[in-house]
Amino acid sequence: MNPIRRFVSLAITGATVLIALCAIWYVWTYYERDPRTRNGHVRADVVGVTTDVSGLVTAVDVVSEQRVKKGDLLFQVDTERFEIAVQQAQANLESAQAALVYAGQQATRNRNLHDLVAKQELDQSESTLRTARATVDQARAALAAAQLNLARSSVRAPVNGIVSYVDLKPGAYATAGKGLLALVDLDSLRVEGYFQETRLDQIHVGDRAEVRLLGSDAPLYGHVASITSAINDSDTNIGSNLLPSIAPNFAWVRLAQRIPVRIKIDPGSELGVLIPGRSASVTILSEYAGRDSGGAGHITAAPATGTRK
Repeated sequence: MNPIRRFVSLAITGATVLIALCAIWYVWTYYERDPRTRNGHVRADVVGVTTDVSGLVTAVDVVSEQRVKKGDLLFQVDTERFEIAVQQAQANLESAQAALVYAGQQATRNRNLHDLVAKQELDQSESTLRTARATVDQARAALAAAQLNLARSSVRAPVNGIVSYVDLKPGAYATAGKGLLALVDLDSLRVEGYFQETRLDQIHVGDRAEVRLLGSDAPLYGHVASITSAINDSDTNIGSNLLPSIAPNFAWVRLAQRIPVRIKIDPGSELGVLIPGRSASVTILSEYAGRDSGGAGHITAAPATGTRK
């Protein structure tokens, strides 16, 4: 064989082997070094907004998908009856205070004339004074309750969030305790990735994470905020005698359990694309991974105080 051809053949073979080794290394690094999962979802707490008082809705101040801040007015319940209740409670308090003043004057007069007043009458005036004081306290409490009901007729956002869907209209009757609006808590936005239990040793609270939403090429970055401390055991049930009932069979092919890992997105990221329910892929970046002493970090549920270097 021509030496040149032999050299070219060996070079091609060597290059092919080198490329194959590089590809194997890349695949190993991609799948083994950095824990990753395609089973991730955007999550957020959804707050059901209710009213603490019943009444007709006179105004709705929000529309669907509107962003609101904590304390912003969402809707207004008719205040007329609550204003009347406050006026009535105020009048009752003034009446009770007047009765207290009179009872105090009577008790003082009887004390000053104790030698000329029967003991029974003196005791009666003291009892009347104590009753008048209690009546004033009750009137103050009733006024505070009436003022609270008046304040609660203005239903405000309990958290910073987005109003998911508004079907409430002025004229509708709001019943106390019945959900009327759904508010997505923006401060609770997070990504939950479900990792195989065999990868937990490589995941620690504070580790840097990359999130890619399905349908979006731009990555988001965050850190591991917590790893769940428990999952349900589907093989264990409670029998009729309240003792554990374990299935008598054992699966020879055991699949790794999926463990939820909560990812907190770093400040400054574009949170507008984080729609609760969206699918996501999560990668724990090993070059930024933190390490807890003793390897116990993977069972810590409390959020980390900062990103580890």
